[in-house]
Amino acid sequence: MEQLLHYVWKHKIFPLGMLRTTSGQPVEVIDPGLPNRNAGPDFFNAKLKIDGTLWVGNVEVHMQASDWLRHGHNRDKAYDTVILHIVGDTDCEVYRTNGELVPQVLLSCPEPVRQRYDELRQAEIYPPCYSILGSLPKLTVHSWLSALQVERFGQKARSISRRLEQCNNHWEDVFFITLARNFGFGLNGDAFESWAGHLPFRAVDKHRDNLFQVEAFFLGQAGLLEEEIAGADAYYQKLRKEFCYLRHKFGLPAPMSVEQWRFLRLRPGNFPHVRLAQLACLYHKERALFSRVMEAETLEAVKTILTAETSPYWEEHFNFRKVSSHRAKRVGESALNLIVINTVIPFLYTYGLHKADEMLCERATRFLEALKAENNYVTRLWSGAGLPVYTAADSQALLQLQKEYCEKKDCLRCRFGYEYLRRQ
Repeated sequence: MEQLLHYVWKHKIFPLGMLRTTSGQPVEVIDPGLPNRNAGPDFFNAKLKIDGTLWVGNVEVHMQASDWLRHGHNRDKAYDTVILHIVGDTDCEVYRTNGELVPQVLLSCPEPVRQRYDELRQAEIYPPCYSILGSLPKLTVHSWLSALQVERFGQKARSISRRLEQCNNHWEDVFFITLARNFGFGLNGDAFESWAGHLPFRAVDKHRDNLFQVEAFFLGQAGLLEEEIAGADAYYQKLRKEFCYLRHKFGLPAPMSVEQWRFLRLRPGNFPHVRLAQLACLYHKERALFSRVMEAETLEAVKTILTAETSPYWEEHFNFRKVSSHRAKRVGESALNLIVINTVIPFLYTYGLHKADEMLCERATRFLEALKAENNYVTRLWSGAGLPVYTAADSQALLQLQKEYCEKKDCLRCRFGYEYLRRQ
């Protein structure tokens, strides 16, 4: 398997004897090079001694030597820099575009490593490396979780940057769209993002001082004012009339379909009606929401800014069809923590990179380490396997590990997987 050959070469898991090319020349590996996951040779800037001569260049890895021809490397000048071809089967000689012979080394994966790799890929228990987690040094665990946290920061920063391009570099709009997505709390995340992406922000801004009109905009564009409700109350009728006026005034696009919203197995407090009413209240209350959040220096200050209630109507309703007992529907503490983790902290980090402001990036990390770990099935699985999960920094790192490594069975790039493969 080619991935295993990559792994063996990267970690220099070679036989004790001297490596030799297929033509018998001795090969000394000084540096295997830097792995390349993009186009081009598999390892950059390797340092080798071949028959006593020092070579610096790139290394390509294939299961069969003839893959060099099948992939067209013999016609690609990008592969003229390859100084060594690592193969599992030497079924032919290979050449550069100018006809020069490329030295080849036949390499095999040690059987114990192959067996342990098969164990990881075939294990039905999650995480498959559970048997070694409790015995790992704290430094190994900490360094890998820290790297995963940085990786997740980078992934979220790229996602925000893509949204920013779509929104003509309007940070306030992108922040609100991301915030809206996270008000969906997973189940309705896609619907909230779609809704916010089609919200006419400049039109809403003109009526931002009027909470009722903001609600009409939000609920109307969400398609929740399109239903014909028998015996609907006066507030519903008033909202529909107001949205009809606003839609005509600004030439608004067609509202979402109500079928895009999910209600099954949803707690009433998470109904789209309530969350949209909370967002309307927040949008009405905070004129420069993104700027205010970026300037807040403490978690408490951020949570104060993002704390939102609703207009009086929603204190006695979860939707337009049924009256509920009177209760203020404030965004709760656990929900606020999730919003900070998934919205505020990624924006602090991304905006810090954009402004070259290390203080904002450091604040993002500080906030993440100050919050308790998320309680979800991923963190429970890892905690149950013997890995301590204390802070949101830990839980975010484990979510990255689950999504980008465990689900993809990419154990060869995982440091826990490395520890599993090297055990005696």
